[in-house]
Amino acid sequence: MFPDVITMALPSASRASHSQTPPSSTRQMAVSYITATTTAVATAVGMNTLTKRAPPLVGRWVPFAAVAAANCVNIPMMRQQELIQGICVKDRNHNELGHSRRAAAIGITQVVISRITMAAPGMILLPVVMERLEKLHFMRRVRVLHAPLQIMLSGCFLIFMVPVACGLFPQKCELPVSYLEPELQDSIRAKSKYGEPVPYVYFNKGL
Repeated sequence: MFPDVITMALPSASRASHSQTPPSSTRQMAVSYITATTTAVATAVGMNTLTKRAPPLVGRWVPFAAVAAANCVNIPMMRQQELIQGICVKDRNHNELGHSRRAAAIGITQVVISRITMAAPGMILLPVVMERLEKLHFMRRVRVLHAPLQIMLSGCFLIFMVPVACGLFPQKCELPVSYLEPELQDSIRAKSKYGEPVPYVYFNKGL
């Protein structure tokens, strides 16, 4: 479980998940790392306690719950400035119209879902596969190969799931102006009063 927790916490040190926002401070990254890791560990410990009497396979799914919980905390923490100040929204001609907190919340939610989807097959299906393989006579004789095999299979899952998860939602999101904050709606209408109406705004959801 420990490697899974560390792997999940590491993205807090990366700026790749951000959209077009200022770089995170060292303090913010440290807080996000600690919070995500603490959440993952707490989830794992709690789930392990609850699944002590459950079948062994259920226990193997605990790391996925920890990773999902860490994702739900880590990404919003890393992008908290977008939730506070808003994310840049533009018209279809790439003209900046303002910043929206609602758009930021939608983008961050989509990224969280994509990250969890990315990890799901490898962390849900792989334990099932390994449980079947470990019952084979050959696999019982070569226990030293169990860990390398799991790593290889995890890599295979990720090769396919990274593009699939990233493609769940468009990178450039479209949002009706009517869904934005009232003050931003008024600002957009004022800018388009003597020009072409702006029914939708667009923003980069991040990765």
